Amino acid sequence: MEIFQRILLSTSCLLLAVFMVDCSPPESHIKCSSTNTNCTITNSYGTFPDRSICQAANVAYPTTEEELISIVAGATEAKRKVKVATRYSHSIPKLACPDGQNGLLISTDYLNRPLEIDVQSMKISVESGVTLRQLINEAAKAGLALPYSPYWWGLTIGGLLSTGAHGSTLWGKGSAIHDYVVALTIISPGGPEDGYAKVRSLNESNSTELNAAKVSLGVLGVISKVTLQLQPLFKRSISYVAKKDTDLGDQVASFGRQHEFADITWYPSQGKAVYRIDDRISSNISGNGLYDYIPFRSTLSLGLAAIRTTEDTQESLKDPDGKCASAKLITSTLENFAYGLTNNGIVFTGYPIIGYHNRLQSSGTCLDSPEDALITACPWDSRIKGEYFFQATFSISLSVVKRFLQDVRDLVKLEPRALCGLEQYNGILMRYVKASSAYLGKEDDALDFDITFYRNKDPTKPRLYEDILEEIEQLAVFKYGGLPHWGKNRNLVFNGALKKYKNAGAFLRVKEMYDPMGLFSNEWTDQVLGLKGDVNIIKEGCALEGLCICSQDTHCAPRDGYLCRAGKIYQDARVCALVSTSEQ
Repeated sequence: MEIFQRILLSTSCLLLAVFMVDCSPPESHIKCSSTNTNCTITNSYGTFPDRSICQAANVAYPTTEEELISIVAGATEAKRKVKVATRYSHSIPKLACPDGQNGLLISTDYLNRPLEIDVQSMKISVESGVTLRQLINEAAKAGLALPYSPYWWGLTIGGLLSTGAHGSTLWGKGSAIHDYVVALTIISPGGPEDGYAKVRSLNESNSTELNAAKVSLGVLGVISKVTLQLQPLFKRSISYVAKKDTDLGDQVASFGRQHEFADITWYPSQGKAVYRIDDRISSNISGNGLYDYIPFRSTLSLGLAAIRTTEDTQESLKDPDGKCASAKLITSTLENFAYGLTNNGIVFTGYPIIGYHNRLQSSGTCLDSPEDALITACPWDSRIKGEYFFQATFSISLSVVKRFLQDVRDLVKLEPRALCGLEQYNGILMRYVKASSAYLGKEDDALDFDITFYRNKDPTKPRLYEDILEEIEQLAVFKYGGLPHWGKNRNLVFNGALKKYKNAGAFLRVKEMYDPMGLFSNEWTDQVLGLKGDVNIIKEGCALEGLCICSQDTHCAPRDGYLCRAGKIYQDARVCALVSTSEQ
């Protein structure tokens, strides 16, 4: 059986790497029982961290700023709760949920036009529903570039600003797109004298409000227009180099300053790190490389189902050796296929990859396809049996990150196979971020950790080595003061988050000025912002889903032998650990 599973997984990995065809595009994450009324909303993964699907009375699809103003005014006059929904909804937390069943969703699907490019000043103005891919392409047509960006292009400009999305660099102003915003327009609730909608045009002359609006969690209103500072289009040179991770803690700070677009992918159970050596080069150097990241491509649904079946079996059998074998197959396949990099858009012939920035900075081709009856799909499409996962994404100051990495290494020494499960999702991606002027941006120059790991379809079932991953999360957030990525994470990472931001008070004052009735807030954002209790939900089994930190055994899965215990090296952690009968 084990040999069969490994052969099946190996075949599936190959399909993941080389299968590129048209696939079914993602379905709308907003569904209504009749035309734009009696609606539900979720995210692109088909579920929020608490497995809920949110309800709304109706959804509006404005096509112009004038229509958007009218919609906000009508909702304000009626004192209705409002939330903004983006095209693909890739935020994991409940940012897009209006409270209750009578709320209004405002979709930015049709606010998707580039508005103006000023080549001389190197600025671009776009509507908030423009995707990152559109922005990159429009800028490139004018010989310009957004210097740093997330690696996934299926984000809208309004959405990625609201969640603080970023790429990887310590150079210039840093990797967060919001730090390249020079102006934006936001529509908020108003009084009768404003016609119930207030239109604010923000730029660097009113920096207090701009610094709040650049990373807003969607609680200040609807962003309608954004102006970004660009640079002349340039070329890059990319090579991936795999090394042992023995000196990783010493390497991380210096590596990020040596290479402009550096990042590191860490495979702790394999004792390996892959360094991305990525720099800006002269445009005279020949090369037309392309980045089409393999996990973001169209993929055979049957191959995805095979991989998921293998994962489920490994979990049910508590088979860490199977997970480690699977992880090595997946990571070696990605490495052999250069993660989706090609020298000419067709084939990989060797490093370095030379190409124009717009062809290398971001990807996501599984979004760009006609319908094929789900024969192929994006790997996380909830309509198929594919990926279903948790994410923990946090940034840790470069001043303490070496100690955090050593703590994780110490955990791996105690349980060498414990992190093979996250290596099945290509390990821990570490990206560089700089301190930001945005009130809810990064406080220090930091290393951002993206960790993706298996989630069971059954919320009552614990995961293999659940305690190790929980201890890593709690180490990051509580011992080392890690800041959350606002568009990712389970509730655990948001616990007490706002207290870590020195300008939190200034942000809340702007929020009170823009939306005193809290129409653009919901229960989740109120909890995250410390206005109404805590984000934790204390109930039986709550720790299994990351909705609470266990304080008693019932928060775990005692019938399966998982009890609440202290961490192995961080004694203040409280984790759900598999405990033998003798230890109980």
